Amino acid sequence: MFSPVIAMWIGIIVMMVLIIFTKVHPFPSLIISAILIAVLAMPFCDVTSLTACISTVTTGFGNTMASIGVVIDFGCIMGIFLEKSGAAKRMALTFLKLVGVKNCDVVLGLTGWIVSIPVFCDSGFVILSSLAKEFSRLTKRSMVGLGGILGMGLYITHFMVPPTPGPLAVVSTFQENGLAIDLGIYILCCIAISIPLFIFSVPLFRYFGRKFPNLIVPYEIDRSKYTPEQLKVLDRIHEKYKRNEDLVTEDFAELLAAEKLPSAFLSFATLLVPILLIFANTLVGQITSLDGTLVADIIEFLGQPVMALFISLCMGAFLLCSNFDKKTCINLMQEACRDAVPIVFITAAGGALGAVINATGAAKIMADAIVAAGVPGILIPIIIGVIMRFPQGSGTTAMITGSAIVAPDADGWLEC
Repeated sequence: MFSPVIAMWIGIIVMMVLIIFTKVHPFPSLIISAILIAVLAMPFCDVTSLTACISTVTTGFGNTMASIGVVIDFGCIMGIFLEKSGAAKRMALTFLKLVGVKNCDVVLGLTGWIVSIPVFCDSGFVILSSLAKEFSRLTKRSMVGLGGILGMGLYITHFMVPPTPGPLAVVSTFQENGLAIDLGIYILCCIAISIPLFIFSVPLFRYFGRKFPNLIVPYEIDRSKYTPEQLKVLDRIHEKYKRNEDLVTEDFAELLAAEKLPSAFLSFATLLVPILLIFANTLVGQITSLDGTLVADIIEFLGQPVMALFISLCMGAFLLCSNFDKKTCINLMQEACRDAVPIVFITAAGGALGAVINATGAAKIMADAIVAAGVPGILIPIIIGVIMRFPQGSGTTAMITGSAIVAPDADGWLEC
């Protein structure tokens, strides 16, 4: 048999081979890897029998499913509500009026930055990709630049700002290992870090957009996909297009406003209410005079991520989609749940892998070795995250597994 660290790397390599070369689905690949690590490291850790190996895997799977399974499902449902109700377009229109059509790439990025906080980024990209194509077709801007800034807006908050599932799971993992991380403070810090990252992405992808100026969406449109009001606006835009006139902000505002969209306040509120509730929970926790009071208990209840997202989901169902009949709303939720299933299972399988790595003690062994070698500890979580992300593609799974490696001996990593 092997030491925990060697067993961990053997398991990760097997997982990479299964996913990359044999094209096995990430879910069974992660479970196989977790079981293999537990069996190989069994003589050197607390997992003392084959039955205990399976129990560790299933416990890790179940704990992860319990902590963020509901959050992922709610996020996918919210995503389809934002798409079908037009709330995402309303937010884009609001940003468009603020920054102008010349900064339509920033409009996409800012909308993605907001949408991806509670909504899974894959759903966010589906919601906003059609808008990116519309901007490319009408402004003759490269999809490289538009898509790149949109992707950065989506991914920055998806990987950093709770209640997105990945960061939420990271906070939970560190809390379980005795580190007192307040979720509200964590959100504030991550938002503060995400802003300069987004600002940096704008000139970067504008540069790449200029490198590939011909990658634009052809102007030809399928007129059957537009309402009569939108077609009138498109015809006016087409006349400008033929005269080589630059489009102005009002052209796009008219095009988007030709649809029946929810109000800007309701669109933004549906996404921001969960964050505000979590912040309120943090603030109340700092006011000692409110300890044990009914007000504190209610705010703590509403500020739990699952409850905060449930309130947001209800706003989407009953307010954003108020024009839809009951059957349509139910069908939309069923469609979202079908999309959420593979995401939830892959993420929970990553939790199982993380639980096994935690149980074997591989993290502490690696931390001690790195401290002794003098390697900068801040690089290790980054490397682990890249290694976990590369073979199976899920950033959420990589964050869960990586945090399980780092969290048990975080003090040791910080000493590096």
